[in-house]
Amino acid sequence: MKWQHALQDYLHYLKLERGLSANSIDNYRLDVTKLIQYLDVNEIKVSPLLISDKIIQEFIYSSSKKLNPRSQSRLISGLRSFFGYLVFEDYRKYNPLDLMEAPKIGRKLPDTISISEVDQIIGAVDLGKNEGERNRAIIETLYGCGLRVSELIDLRISDLFFEEGFIKVTGKGDKQRFVPISEYTMKFINIYKNEVRVHQDIKPQATDTLFLNRRGNKLTRAMIFTIVRRLTEAAGIRKKVSPHTFRHSFATHLLENGADLRAIQQMLGHESITTTEVYVHVDRSHLRHVMESFHPRK
Repeated sequence: MKWQHALQDYLHYLKLERGLSANSIDNYRLDVTKLIQYLDVNEIKVSPLLISDKIIQEFIYSSSKKLNPRSQSRLISGLRSFFGYLVFEDYRKYNPLDLMEAPKIGRKLPDTISISEVDQIIGAVDLGKNEGERNRAIIETLYGCGLRVSELIDLRISDLFFEEGFIKVTGKGDKQRFVPISEYTMKFINIYKNEVRVHQDIKPQATDTLFLNRRGNKLTRAMIFTIVRRLTEAAGIRKKVSPHTFRHSFATHLLENGADLRAIQQMLGHESITTTEVYVHVDRSHLRHVMESFHPRK
């Protein structure tokens, strides 16, 4: 079996059987592609069915000089998944990464910004420009609903249930959830939708897409990152702020104001409560509040 054949079979498996998102599949593809490129550069002629532990260890060692521990751990995990698939399909007898340990990495706490910094960024939107109302609605939605970038750009008009106070969000693995939306956020979405978007020449494939680019088509992930970066610079904020920063800030500010961790988990679409618990580490004052409120010896 050739590498490209094995890789394509693996990617089909990730999409059809595991239901992973396009972004996740692309990350797994890149992990295997790095190994293939290493073999080509070093003129190592070996198939994915016969490659040894030693060759993979040498590849990981060479990669460790260029990657930080987190990226190195990600690479090992991706390759372990690929060879695990080959074992599952009976192409190989064993997984050559089973005994390979990933570097120890601490839990990375999410970057957040304060409520006043959120306001500064929104205040930097130039409403005199055609895309001003759209950009304000985008930031308000990211922060007001805690969405991932992919969830924001895939948001459809038919997903807006404003009378009920919810939006329907399609998250990782095409799993859907309903997220509460405030009247404040609804107001800015409606301004954009009813006063700006309605006048655009919209492409047929984007008629139900909420946020559009100037050409009337769906926005890209890269464009959302660019919008956030430019507004952050315009607001004079020197921190590194990404679209995901608004999601982290959404969760942290809810926790600071007494929201239940499980409710935050549901709104963020986390499969495990363990993922949401990272926000407790960000806001340790919440632990003190819980102790003072509920312990009998307070």
